[in-house]
Amino acid sequence: MKINEVAKLTGVTVRTIQYYDKIGLLKPSGITEAGYRLYNNEALEILQQILFFKELDFPLNEIKEIMTHPNYDKQQAMNKHKELLIKKRRRLDKLINLIENTTKGEFDMSFKEFDMTEIEAAKEQYAEEVKQRWGDTEAYAESERKTSGYDKEKWKIINSKGDAILNEFAQIKSSAPNSEIAQELVKKWQDYITESFYNCTKEILSGLGLMYLNDERFTKNIDKHGSGTAEFMAKAIGIYCAE
Repeated sequence: MKINEVAKLTGVTVRTIQYYDKIGLLKPSGITEAGYRLYNNEALEILQQILFFKELDFPLNEIKEIMTHPNYDKQQAMNKHKELLIKKRRRLDKLINLIENTTKGEFDMSFKEFDMTEIEAAKEQYAEEVKQRWGDTEAYAESERKTSGYDKEKWKIINSKGDAILNEFAQIKSSAPNSEIAQELVKKWQDYITESFYNCTKEILSGLGLMYLNDERFTKNIDKHGSGTAEFMAKAIGIYCAE
């Protein structure tokens, strides 16, 4: 689906979608030879999640921090969206009731219906939960420092390098994960992460390997390069980090 079609379907302007791409929040699924952005169902799902966050008045930088982190749990996020939206609905129902009473001549000096304390507290709690999980780690802070200065061209280069290495993993996935070529490729992947994002220690790399296998989002993304690539990669990483 082209960007103008996405705009018509979702009501989000083309300029906004382009901006989401620019800041790394919503990358297109592909780009045609003519330079047109293309978006598949997975990208539309991500856009929908972004809109849920925006409906709850989360700023874009917080949305990006939450959604682009490896530990982002879509189901957990949706449950939290539902919880916060229910609180928001209750507040709106109270405001509507206050308006109805006022139009009937029942003037009420109550202002508690305008109170956003409960919703803001719930949002802060959600943000705090996210920070407790990953926000205070040294790796996260380093990644923020590095990537904050990346422009669109820099991201394009980094993503291209990552895809190239994943393609290499896909090409050798029929070999033994403890083979020399597989282990050299793991080292290449580790160096790529360190160069592009943060110091990828064996401890961190080991955790990433587990996510590649156990996190459906990561597995699906990696296996775009070839079915079974994520599993092979996870096994090779496990061997590499055990040494």
